[in-house]
Formats: sequence, C-alpha cells, structure tokens
Amino acid sequence: MPETDRSDLEHRNGEFRYLSLIGGLFVATLLISNTTAGKPWEVGKFVFPGGSILFPISYIFGDVLTEVYGYARSRQIIWTGFLANVLMAFVYLAVIALPPAKFWRNQEAFALTLGQVPRIVLASFVAYLIGEFANSFVLAKMKLWTRGRHLWARTIGSTIVGQALDTFTFVTIGFLGVWPAKYVVFTGMSLYAFKVLYEIAATPATYAVVRFLKKREQIDYYDVDTTFSPFLWGSHR
Repeated sequence: MPETDRSDLEHRNGEFRYLSLIGGLFVATLLISNTTAGKPWEVGKFVFPGGSILFPISYIFGDVLTEVYGYARSRQIIWTGFLANVLMAFVYLAVIALPPAKFWRNQEAFALTLGQVPRIVLASFVAYLIGEFANSFVLAKMKLWTRGRHLWARTIGSTIVGQALDTFTFVTIGFLGVWPAKYVVFTGMSLYAFKVLYEIAATPATYAVVRFLKKREQIDYYDVDTTFSPFLWGSHR
C-alpha cells in the first residue's frame, strides 16, 4: 500500500496550507445551501430546493478531505459545519424575534425568507450528520480495500451511500405525515438521483483537486489505525 503520510505532520495540523481553506468552503456550502433551500426551482415535473445546486458540493469537499487528510480531520470539520448550522438557526430565530424598527417594512418578508420550521431544521441536522459521516466512513474504508486505487469508485460509492442516507432521512423526518407518502418517495428519489449525478459529473474536478492537494501538501492519508467513532473531536485516531 502506498503511504506518503508524514508522521512529523501529525502534531502540526495548522501547517497544512489548504486544510483550513477546504474546511471553510465546506462549511460555507452548508450555510448557503440551508439559507437558499426555501426557494424551490422546477425542471419539467421535477421540483428541487434552491440549495440543491450547491449542497452536493459539500459531499465533494467531504470526499477531498477524507481522501487527502483522513477521516479524523474530516470528522472535525463535519462537526464544525454542524455547530455552524446550529448557530445560524438560533441567530435567525433571535433576529426575527427582535422588534423591527418603525421605518422598516420588510419584517414579514425577512421572517418568511429566513424563518425555519423546527421540523425541517431537525430533519436537516439529523440527515446532515448521518449522511456526512457515512460518506466519510465509506470512502476511508474503500481506500483501504482498494489500496488507494480507483478514486472514482470511492467518491461515487461513498456518495451513493451518504446521499441515500442524507436524502431519505431528510424527507422522511421533514415531510412524512405532512405530504402524501408517494410525494415523499418521489421527492426523495428525484433529489437522490440529482445529487449522485452531480457527483459523477464532478469526478474530473475531484481528481484534479485531490491530485493537487496530495502533491502540494505531501500527504495521502490511509486510515489504518483510525477510530471511526463520529463522537471524537479533532485528529484523535
């Protein structure tokens, strides 16, 4: 098995030149996707939330993080994204609840745009954690099984698993019992197919980014001795 991970970098996490950038972009895609999710858009008979044009990119970032830097570092950024989403949701609720200035006439539009239904928030949080951790776990394990070969199989395979759990957890918690069951299934299948096709289309870009990072960072981490519990923090193995 090829191994270019440098042990002297284990305690110098901050010296990775691009880890903070990739992690920051990962969190940004989550926040933007949740903020824009309220606007549906339509293609033929298919309806998608606005955030769907960006949210699948978070899985690409997740693939890159795990493939290059390992599961443990990816786990830290997944939890960072979750906490950022929680903070955003509470701040939105707090700002909406503040009494608007007398001259301001956009309170209803502001609340309608940024206000979030608690059930949808819960569905989003649960689906995100399950999907992202499944995606990272599957990719890390497949890297060991394939001995680092066939990156395309790892990125697509992990997305097939992660997005399935994410998408169907979200629509089940968010809409089952509110929408007719057939529409819940149809929406879930449409979103799932869209996200997986998105990942497949982005495979060449993923290859280019992974190749660039491995060369510049001089790391290609294999999770041989990693503890895969999602409930650890930082780079604990």
